[in-house]
Amino acid sequence: MILIDGQKQNMDVSSFQNLDQIFAKVMEDGVLVNRVVTDVFVNDKPFSEIYPHQAEDVDLSDVQSIDIRTLGVAEMAVEITRELYKVVTLMGEGATRVAELFRQADDAEALDTYQDLLDVTRDFIGMVSVLRGEFALKDHKDFMEASDQLSALFTEMTEVMGNEDWILLADLLEYEFMPAVNRWKKVVALLREDVRTSGRA
Repeated sequence: MILIDGQKQNMDVSSFQNLDQIFAKVMEDGVLVNRVVTDVFVNDKPFSEIYPHQAEDVDLSDVQSIDIRTLGVAEMAVEITRELYKVVTLMGEGATRVAELFRQADDAEALDTYQDLLDVTRDFIGMVSVLRGEFALKDHKDFMEASDQLSALFTEMTEVMGNEDWILLADLLEYEFMPAVNRWKKVVALLREDVRTSGRA
């Protein structure tokens, strides 16, 4: 028995040789257009690939049921925006931590944590850009201003790092980066609204 989102499919497990063939057939039939697979259960047990194309190695002789669960692309994007909101909070906490470390003259730890903060911030901006490209119907002024502010701040912080002025960098993180990051909470909320109203659920 093959289920997709609780709906029994007109497919017989015994007519396939392995799990990968079933996945290929489901994709071919177009059942998953604008949907993202979130979970797969084989005989009521969660299945996920540990290595690429592991599904090819799953013999179907002992398989009684395959249950594929999905979310609409827009629903998935809404979930991602919820996670992005949490990331904004983490970025704020990270900036506070780095500023504290610099003020305690723990420069090595501060620089390590600062690099992590930069990586998280870049990934965050990248994900927001992808979602805007896919879903955002409006060119929000808030997004443009928040992006410009963060970009200018990164340039300034890079110069300060070059001069190894750690106290000034701590000040920038605490008094400029923090408010800039908090501004993104509103941007993420606007993006979530764009996703919800995109009609791609």
